[in-house]
Amino acid sequence: MAKNSKAILRDRVNQRNGLLVPGAFNALSARMIADLGFEAVYLSGAGLTNMYYGLPDLAFISLRDVVEHTSAIRDAVDIPLIVDIDTGFGNALNVRQTVRALERAGADAVQMEDQTFPKRCGHFSGKDVAPVEEMISKIKAAVDARQDQNFQIIARTDARAKYGFEAAIERAIQFAEAGADILFVEATQSMEEVRALTKLLDKPQLINIVIGGKTPALDQAELAELGFGVVLYANAALQGAALGMQKSLGQLKQKGRLDEDPSVVVTFLERQRMVNKPYFDGLEKKYSYSGSVE
Repeated sequence: MAKNSKAILRDRVNQRNGLLVPGAFNALSARMIADLGFEAVYLSGAGLTNMYYGLPDLAFISLRDVVEHTSAIRDAVDIPLIVDIDTGFGNALNVRQTVRALERAGADAVQMEDQTFPKRCGHFSGKDVAPVEEMISKIKAAVDARQDQNFQIIARTDARAKYGFEAAIERAIQFAEAGADILFVEATQSMEEVRALTKLLDKPQLINIVIGGKTPALDQAELAELGFGVVLYANAALQGAALGMQKSLGQLKQKGRLDEDPSVVVTFLERQRMVNKPYFDGLEKKYSYSGSVE
């Protein structure tokens, strides 16, 4: 029997060879990630907030938003899907319902952080973290709520920004003891800290490379050599898409017209391919009938 996407993701993460995972902000961006051959995709809370509402990553999205986009992405792609659930949308009971809802919607893992509400982007200033006991209770609720034991819980700590690197490591150790499958120390601030993570923590780890953020960027190959389970680029697609929109719309504004120039926009045919129109053309032909009545 073929492995499901949850088991595939668990196996890949446990290899600890730097699984490169881009973030998506909707189903089309997830389809493009899969089309380019990436092995997994991440639904970014920041990306969803930015692109769906046009707002900064300051806890404006709801569980319903995340469930709807998870379901749409799962319908669009077959590769493993990791979903950002911010602080879990409440207390431990809320986390339990969040995990149940997202597993039903098609998530293969969720990533939850220990910030106080309202949370903010991990690379913003002014973050604060909740008591470690609160996060531990949420992790335990998440672990108990999952139906498939291959569904993974990623526990993120933002304690580095307020209490320092050693405090963040101590929190991560406690999260592992509570049952987290993958550990995520957010916003490390030096090469030395990045290289120390996999030596100090036993469980597979995720490292988040924010373009322009606080964590120094290393090549995926070097991060794989260090033993990271996941190398996340949560909003590379978003920043690239934003530049593309600025470029194409800027040319339209300047010239008053926009031609099918592949250096500025994808072609009409490529746009249809990206949304799988040829497949639906085939289905339409398969299910068509003459309309005649015998």
